[in-house]
Amino acid sequence: MTLSASLNSGCGSSGGTCGCSGGASASAGLSAAGAAPLSAPQELPTATINGVALHPAGQRPLEYALRERAYAELLRQRAVAQELLAPHEGDLAPELGEAERQVLECMVDTDVQSPEPQEGECQRYYQAHTTQFTVGQALHVRHILFAVTPGINVQALAVHAEKALLELSHKDAAPDRFAQLAAELSNCPTSMQGGDLGWIGPDDCAPELAKELFHQSHHQGSVGIHPMLVHSRFGFHIVEVLERRAGVVPSYVEVQERIAAQLTLQSRSKALRQYMSLLVGQALVEGVDLEGSDSPLVQ
Repeated sequence: MTLSASLNSGCGSSGGTCGCSGGASASAGLSAAGAAPLSAPQELPTATINGVALHPAGQRPLEYALRERAYAELLRQRAVAQELLAPHEGDLAPELGEAERQVLECMVDTDVQSPEPQEGECQRYYQAHTTQFTVGQALHVRHILFAVTPGINVQALAVHAEKALLELSHKDAAPDRFAQLAAELSNCPTSMQGGDLGWIGPDDCAPELAKELFHQSHHQGSVGIHPMLVHSRFGFHIVEVLERRAGVVPSYVEVQERIAAQLTLQSRSKALRQYMSLLVGQALVEGVDLEGSDSPLVQ
């Protein structure tokens, strides 16, 4: 994991709604003496790390960018304390150049030690996550999508979807009822084909669907109406599995290196989070929310 990746704790986007209005009511804000003066704009707080400002006064960046600056400044100050970088004169955090970032990369590599996965750990992971390694598996699936769109009442939508699922799960449901409801209710273009998605594999659908349909051992081998709504980034799905291709599970030896690399990455990510959390806990952080701890690192 690179330093830039470890510092970026935001999604990269932000939004909001302007609190201003185009005009004022003739009676709004009046006092006994007449119209009240307009209030002064609220001053944006200045975020600081140990007294060093992360941005000029009144120029607060978006929260994700502010957190990234905060983590970078924490690392810069640690490097200064270790005499790896020269002290900075001034009350505003400096921009880091490529040379400074290289110094911080090396410092983090030295400070953060994560254990290598052991053979037994890799074998246990393989046994517990066999479905993740299965190749060639596929499902013939149809679905009804209740899409979550801006402004929709999500709770009411879920209730509506549950009612349809209950009807389709009933033992007396007509064989063509699924296709009828898909045509009436589904927000997916497949509604005109009775909701039929055809044959799909784990990489052909949203991760939430893949997890529920392919990676849950208690659903392996089953066909028919999925007993619960499946929630995805698109909304609520009623899913029916029409046919299954089981696929082949590779041997442990075939995926051993892949497992070791995955566990190494997970261990490294955990150690980096703990490292940054400890730096936060040891610093005076003002004006920005960071997760911190004052306890020693525990691998």
